[in-house]
Amino acid sequence: MLHTTQLYQHVPETRWPIVYSPRYNITFMGLEKLHPFDAGKWGKVINFLKEEKLLSDSMLVEAREASEEDLLVVHTRRYLNELKFLFERVEGISRATIIDLDAHQGNGHERDFMGDKRVYIMDVYNRHIYPGDRFAKQAIRRKVELEWGTEDDEYLDKVERNIEKSLQEHLPDVVVYNAGTDILEGDRLGGLSISPAGIVKRDELVFRMVRGRQVPILMVTSGGYQKRTARIIADSILNLFGLGLIGPESPSVSAQNSDTPLLPPAVP
Repeated sequence: MLHTTQLYQHVPETRWPIVYSPRYNITFMGLEKLHPFDAGKWGKVINFLKEEKLLSDSMLVEAREASEEDLLVVHTRRYLNELKFLFERVEGISRATIIDLDAHQGNGHERDFMGDKRVYIMDVYNRHIYPGDRFAKQAIRRKVELEWGTEDDEYLDKVERNIEKSLQEHLPDVVVYNAGTDILEGDRLGGLSISPAGIVKRDELVFRMVRGRQVPILMVTSGGYQKRTARIIADSILNLFGLGLIGPESPSVSAQNSDTPLLPPAVP
């Protein structure tokens, strides 16, 4: 049975490839203030970028909520947790790489894509924390397990070396980058010790290496359980823009000279 969806929309060139909705920010009678996760983080990121005159509301892509009919375009009713629509709905996409740099093992997508050779998973995580999913680890093609308190130099060296090897082993049509900020020093759930500058450098490194190969990249901001993570995410986006790694109209890039757009040209 065929299903239709209204989620796919034309994005004019005047808008940035940044998807946001105020509904991302969760509030419930003030109880969100008691939770370790900053439920208003994404709104704060957008406000910081507006203060820096990088964005305005008219430049953002408004996220649309997926209805059941939308989900049935890509999922069965029995199992609505896989993302294999990427290969069926997006022209020119047959190989994908997930670069997961959240502090926790990404066992969700690892279980989803278990045995799917089209998806290459690189996962860098604290080996001592949740979830420790041994079964899901079988899906990881490049696994980097970190110790408690890993700091900038060791972390960035391991990330860079392993991304290089990952892209040599499997050159994808698209990279999905999980840019978790729970690696930040002082994050009790992440257990690592990466500085704010280290996080900004990490994101720059990922974009340089991926865009240097002319591969489009989708960045999701993911975990991060301290109030200061919103400012760090905003600073990272500003840094990527300043280096020409993201933007509505940027020329081509090499791994050393980063000036490419976040998304490839639209398919006619």
